[in-house]
Amino acid sequence: MPYQPKPSRYESMRYQRCGASGLKLPLLSLGLWHNFGTRDDYANMQAMCALAFDNGITHFDLANNYGPEPGSAEENFGRILRDGLGSYRDELIISTKAGYTMWDGPYGDWGSRKYLLASLDQSLKRMGLDYVDIFYHHRMDPDTPLEESMGALDTAVKSGKALYAGVSNYDGAHTLKAMELLRSMNCPFVINQSRYSIFDRHIEANGLKQVASERGLGIIAFSPLAQGLLTERYLGGIAQDSRIGKNGPFLRAEQLSQEKLAQIRDLDALAKARGQSLAQMALSWVLKDGEVTSVLIGASKPAQIEENLGIVTKTAFAAEELEAIDRICGL
Repeated sequence: MPYQPKPSRYESMRYQRCGASGLKLPLLSLGLWHNFGTRDDYANMQAMCALAFDNGITHFDLANNYGPEPGSAEENFGRILRDGLGSYRDELIISTKAGYTMWDGPYGDWGSRKYLLASLDQSLKRMGLDYVDIFYHHRMDPDTPLEESMGALDTAVKSGKALYAGVSNYDGAHTLKAMELLRSMNCPFVINQSRYSIFDRHIEANGLKQVASERGLGIIAFSPLAQGLLTERYLGGIAQDSRIGKNGPFLRAEQLSQEKLAQIRDLDALAKARGQSLAQMALSWVLKDGEVTSVLIGASKPAQIEENLGIVTKTAFAAEELEAIDRICGL
């Protein structure tokens, strides 16, 4: 039977305007960084996307190199679109990025015009799309003029292959420069995607939050659970199927020190006192002040998405709770 989303899908989700633009994003967006690659189960991917959309998660975030293998997340998402979700394309926000190593040679990495526009064409082909809603430059390039990289984003938009431009992993100063360039080109630059969590507050230190707030730019946060540290995953030890247990590249055993574990336990106790799981509280914290438009969640099974949806009605904190979180983190 063809996929049919729930008629009630928009009843509970909250949507926030992306900076000063007309684009609204759901509080929760689904990221396909992990668990959508060549080695993952397609039926599970399909079930996660269906559950997300059934509950008002309209934004699906990808990049050219997501997998593994690179490109496979876009290929699998393209299949999910063809198998039914694509019938609702006008209700979806689909984003992709280019900036990390994607293919061999000097033109498959960083931020040249050659790389960015070729990569976008490849991404569209993999997903079977005419356009993406947001096309990001994935990281700052120290060797390519910013004017060139931003000019490529402008070309992507003006060619109709993207509706909006964004940057990812840019600090506040470079975001401001990118904004000035793109706005001088009359290109709709609407968002910066950056890492942000209770344990990682670098966007406060590097000025991004201030720039975004003052200049009408949206922020979408990735790794809000600090690669799983801000969950109950490690309270009972390191499981073999966890990211640390698998000895993956993004989270290693040395990052789970006794001091960090004590912080996680104290945060977990605070979350329970709030009536939330630790993961729910960590997501709510990212959204607490309205300066972050949306938070990117990743999942390995539908139940994790279902749990995360519980934050939609609870993103407010008492002053004492915020002070306690800072104290636990040693701030």
